[in-house]
Amino acid sequence: MRNADNNALYKEVEQLYVDLSQLTDFVSSELAAIEKETFDKYLSEEPKLEPFRMAITKVIRQKEHTLSEKEESLMAKTNIMGDVPNSAYSIFTNAEMPWPTITLSDGKEIVLNQAAFSQVRASSNKDDRELAFNEFWGTWKKFEGTFGELMNGNIKQTLFYSIARKHNSSLEASLYSNNIPVDVYHSLIENVNKHLDTFHRYLKLKQRLMGLDQLKYSDLYAPAVKDVELKYSYEEAQSLVLEAVQPLGKEYVDVIKRAFNERWIDVYPNIGKSSGAYSNGGAYDVHPYILMNYNDQYNSVGTLIHELGHTMHSYLSNKKQPYVTSRYAIFVAEVASTFNEALLDHIMLKKITNKEQRISLLMNMLDGFKGTLFRQTQFAEFELAMHEAGQKGVPLTGKAFSKMYGDIVRKYYGHDKDVCYVDEKVNMEWAFIPHFYRPFYVYQYSTSFVASQALAEIVLSGDQKATERYLEFLSSGGSDFPINILKKAGVDMTTSEPFEKAIEKMNKLMDEIESLL
Repeated sequence: MRNADNNALYKEVEQLYVDLSQLTDFVSSELAAIEKETFDKYLSEEPKLEPFRMAITKVIRQKEHTLSEKEESLMAKTNIMGDVPNSAYSIFTNAEMPWPTITLSDGKEIVLNQAAFSQVRASSNKDDRELAFNEFWGTWKKFEGTFGELMNGNIKQTLFYSIARKHNSSLEASLYSNNIPVDVYHSLIENVNKHLDTFHRYLKLKQRLMGLDQLKYSDLYAPAVKDVELKYSYEEAQSLVLEAVQPLGKEYVDVIKRAFNERWIDVYPNIGKSSGAYSNGGAYDVHPYILMNYNDQYNSVGTLIHELGHTMHSYLSNKKQPYVTSRYAIFVAEVASTFNEALLDHIMLKKITNKEQRISLLMNMLDGFKGTLFRQTQFAEFELAMHEAGQKGVPLTGKAFSKMYGDIVRKYYGHDKDVCYVDEKVNMEWAFIPHFYRPFYVYQYSTSFVASQALAEIVLSGDQKATERYLEFLSSGGSDFPINILKKAGVDMTTSEPFEKAIEKMNKLMDEIESLL
């Protein structure tokens, strides 16, 4: 983002994509004109069309939302303009935002950028956490109006596309291509809100473990149990991973061994290397690669097995599916990764008997529920509120977004029930979340997490048929709509059952912690 030449090159590639879209838009229009009965007849007569069944089915589904050839060409020309809010946000927050400098309790002076804030907010020093909290969100607050206009532009362009394509709402438009019923989105929010008392139980337990008179939002990332460190070398991490995935069978284990032995993984931090971790399995005829920044902390073990879940999902889908159906939908993308984390949790609970270490491990598992199920659903509820307000014509400003977000956060964290104090500065957190520039994306973290918990429970029970169904799920790619693929695997996200099972597991983890205290 700081390199002007690279940014210009990115823009050039972006324009080439727009040009290609304009030249090929007629294909979708022509396919959409085919009646379903005619298409089914073609399929029965020509077996070579079978790999394209799903792709063409999606196009035909879009028939009522497909415009004339001229209109489609015009819509394609707007794509590059529609990405401006996201691009402007990305450049400003990643390259040009003026970060404050703070002095920590040990006298160390740091520039409080996003990476530094993530580290300090997890500090065991309360004064450092509060200082970072106030300065970081205070900096974002200075640009509340700017971020508000960028988000307003993002919401307006999403609404424009949904209206132009004759959808009832931006939510419906965003979920339509993967055939996700809007009820699934609403059900997620309703089910999570129904169980906020369980979330509040977790927050009170964290407060108790930390020995705080009052739990604050700035305390949420600090360790619940002090002076407990679980450390594992990379070699030890490999052994733990291989042991954890044993229930998935020899083929699964052997491929992961290949990933370790054939250097599919860039393991350690290095100068100029990207932070974080990810798995890239986008090249169909090449095995996936993983970027890691392994640091011997237990969280790194969890990250490793998480990314290997993505890798195995990509590997098996690419192996078992033709190219055209090899890519799986984002809706199921986090299932395989969080499923693997559940397998790791399972074996670690068998190994860790030390009281403090066990409590720390159990809290780490609960943090997964907090960070994924509740926090991502909190984001999803806010995102829905934003877009619904935009559709109703409500003026959308940074101040309005902050008020909207603050109200939702206070509800989730039980501010008015004296569960967790949520400072006014938290209102600006909405501007910190880049995923909002990908409309209705974040909810999929929550649904994937819930699905993975349900599937892992069945597999770990020893049900061989369930294991086979799960491996078939990993091999399915995009051969069917994601809701249907999950149903075949054994979990129905159109019902409340997966949510109830997840909450039941969360309460069991807290029961055990309380029995140890």
